[in-house]
Amino acid sequence: MITENFSKYIKNLFDIQDREITFCESFIKLKTIPKGRVLVRSGEVNKELYFVEQGLLRQYFVDKNGKEHILYFAPENWLLGDRNSSYFNLPTEFTIEAIEDTVVVILEPEFFINLSKEYQNAIAKSEFLLHRHIRQLQTRVSQLLGATAEERYLDFITTYPNLMMRVPQWMIASYLGITPESLSRVRRELAKKNFLPG
Repeated sequence: MITENFSKYIKNLFDIQDREITFCESFIKLKTIPKGRVLVRSGEVNKELYFVEQGLLRQYFVDKNGKEHILYFAPENWLLGDRNSSYFNLPTEFTIEAIEDTVVVILEPEFFINLSKEYQNAIAKSEFLLHRHIRQLQTRVSQLLGATAEERYLDFITTYPNLMMRVPQWMIASYLGITPESLSRVRRELAKKNFLPG
């Protein structure tokens, strides 16, 4: 079953018409993940990609000291997965968990291959998605290594403008690579500058 958000996403990305969108149906599955349920666990091979139709996911890893580090949030219309695990058939280091009751469209590994057989521009569009993912990773690394806590927080608001009320503060702090106390301090300083998020 092709869902509304996923249908728009695929049509816009691959320039597919309404009557052609049904071709995709045989390469996807729909799944509902209750809040707090794990979709992918660290140590598993993550072959699939997940398109968030409704709800919110987080992708995180746990370091040797047992501390969680959130790499991404994935709200509606985001794709999430571990391309390293998928492409190289390696166990993923990440866990993907639902922060809210979430509906995902599961894209099988053959999804883009079969799409490229049907639509000539699908390969170029798939490469675009891959390069965009690489750019996002590079931005994350440079933010964590070189940006101040305030700069990281402002980038979070730009990247995820609608998540402030949907994500617990400790998760935002984990994503930023700072303590919850540091996040409170950053927000107080921005409030003094009359900064209002959103």
